[in-house]
Amino acid sequence: MARRVLGIAAAIVLVAGAAHAESAPAPEPSPTPAWSFGVSAYTYVVPDERDYVQPTITADRGWLHLEARYNYEALDAGSLWVGFNFSGGDVVAWEVVPMLGGVVGHTWGIAPGLKGALSWWKLELSTEDEYVVDTKNKDDSFFYSWSELALSPLEWCRVGIAGQRTHAYASERDVQRGFLAGASYRNFHLTTYVFDPDLPKPTVVVAVGVTF
Repeated sequence: MARRVLGIAAAIVLVAGAAHAESAPAPEPSPTPAWSFGVSAYTYVVPDERDYVQPTITADRGWLHLEARYNYEALDAGSLWVGFNFSGGDVVAWEVVPMLGGVVGHTWGIAPGLKGALSWWKLELSTEDEYVVDTKNKDDSFFYSWSELALSPLEWCRVGIAGQRTHAYASERDVQRGFLAGASYRNFHLTTYVFDPDLPKPTVVVAVGVTF
């Protein structure tokens, strides 16, 4: 009799367990990261040189970073990039994006690159670097860099200093230095750069951008 009671009790436990497993909701799958995009255009006013516009389009989804540029590594040259997004930090936030790109047009080459940024309080330090390996003439290989240190006294504006090393146009100085002033409204951004302001004819860059 005792064995029969134990058998019935065990059967009830098994049935109840199976019913609970069927009624328990399945775990929800992790949400797929959404795409985010950015479009910018930098207008260069270069003394005694050709003025030009340098557009850039970016697309990000989770760890994936995609980018397309024109008139960046050289005038009349375009480049396509793929990279990986890494970020972290709380008080001091950081971002690192190692990339690899291909350059075609007036310049042909392969370019490893890196984007990085550090943010603390109202300060942000950012840099964008790459080395273009010219596949047609190795003597034309070139290291490019654009760096900024900016303070945002208000949420909608920022001021700071900037420096660049470029091969897109000729300059009296290997590294151009200057200052920046920018404003933003929602996802729109406008920034003006003045490089080598101590020269009689400085280089002026006006950048507009939107993110969505």
